[in-house]
Amino acid sequence: MAGKGIFAGLPWWVTWVVVPVVLLVVFGGLIASAVGFLIGLLFKVLIAVALIAGVIYLVRRFSGSATSSSKSDW
Repeated sequence: MAGKGIFAGLPWWVTWVVVPVVLLVVFGGLIASAVGFLIGLLFKVLIAVALIAGVIYLVRRFSGSATSSSKSDW
């Protein structure tokens, strides 16, 4: 209720244009760094998943061929 009282006598464009622009100017660097951190973290997670999947694929491929040949020796 206190927030509505502050903006009660102002035109609509102050509430919906000026206030968000001022907040973006003041906190823009913080928002940009947070978004950049999240994108960098997501990229690192995707790289880690791809590398782990590649290692699992290679291990199964080479150990699978070794175990299949050793099973046929039995």
